[in-house]
Amino acid sequence: MEFKDQIKALTTRVLNMKDQLSTEEATKNALIMPFIRELGYDVFNPNEVTPELTADIGMKQGEKIDYAIMQNGEPIILIECKWSGATLNIHNESQLFRYFHTTKAKFAILTNGIEYKFYTDLLEPNKMDEKPFFAFNILDIKDNQIEELKKFHKAHYDFNNIVNTASELKYTNELKVLLNNDFANPSPDFVKYFAKKVYPSVITAKVLEQFTALVKKSIHQNINDMINDRLKAALSKEDEEAKKQEALEIANKPEESKVVTTDEELEAFMIVKTILRQKIKADRVTHRDAQSYFAILLDDNNRKTICRLYIGAKKQIGFLDEQKKENKFELNILDDIFNHSEMLFKAVESYDKMS
Repeated sequence: MEFKDQIKALTTRVLNMKDQLSTEEATKNALIMPFIRELGYDVFNPNEVTPELTADIGMKQGEKIDYAIMQNGEPIILIECKWSGATLNIHNESQLFRYFHTTKAKFAILTNGIEYKFYTDLLEPNKMDEKPFFAFNILDIKDNQIEELKKFHKAHYDFNNIVNTASELKYTNELKVLLNNDFANPSPDFVKYFAKKVYPSVITAKVLEQFTALVKKSIHQNINDMINDRLKAALSKEDEEAKKQEALEIANKPEESKVVTTDEELEAFMIVKTILRQKIKADRVTHRDAQSYFAILLDDNNRKTICRLYIGAKKQIGFLDEQKKENKFELNILDDIFNHSEMLFKAVESYDKMS
């Protein structure tokens, strides 16, 4: 399984378990240790992952770091863990500040098993920066974030490579936050910059107030136009590919062969329909059988695939991501479909938002 698929599977695990965890220890066992494992480290080998690493700090002796990822007998990444329901804040980070300069580790992670914040010492050597250079939410992790995370995998870890891109990543993320804030609530300086480009006279307080509303409206219209253009292009491409696939299946299908819908497929369909009945009307959930899979659709639209079922000697359920790449998950029994309820809801919600 590719690293991206491993992280996507971890996302499903977190979705299913996060509400059942009530302590920091439970969070470590259920969420954080599997995360470390997906980075390629053996969590049960103290030469690779040392739990409760002792870090003496000044007058404080015997201070413990939750986990230290090791290389050649030295820590390279420190991990401070919190309960999955805890908010990650400066108070949590203060412990990492103390630990950071007492070890040879150059990276530190603060996490509650859902949010992950990565720190290093870009501003001052051996002193951990106050702001993370990389952060993500495992429940909403983007493909580009997975590529950045891959650099910390045991098979790809290269200190110099990470440090060389850390500064760019840090400032890119901070600029994105600033842009998002100005897009939502344009600051006076932001508005003045654009107003001066189009307004021929002095920017008075009244003019600034007028242009604040105009800039905000223009930003929203421009973003909506870009989204609509991309959606139209994606839908057109998807429709074209669906037609090609359908034509290919018809061309390759022997005249005498017929698709047979089995009782197990219909039972699986009813399970999916039962799950989704919590969110939408039951008659919106339909199915189409094909030779290679059993598709469950929203509104009987082959561009709105909720999931695909593979019911045979080996049972699987498949979900299409934003790039229309299919991620499959094993089913021991049909009732295991209930374990993927959140992904079924997410699929339906994404299509309804597009509509």
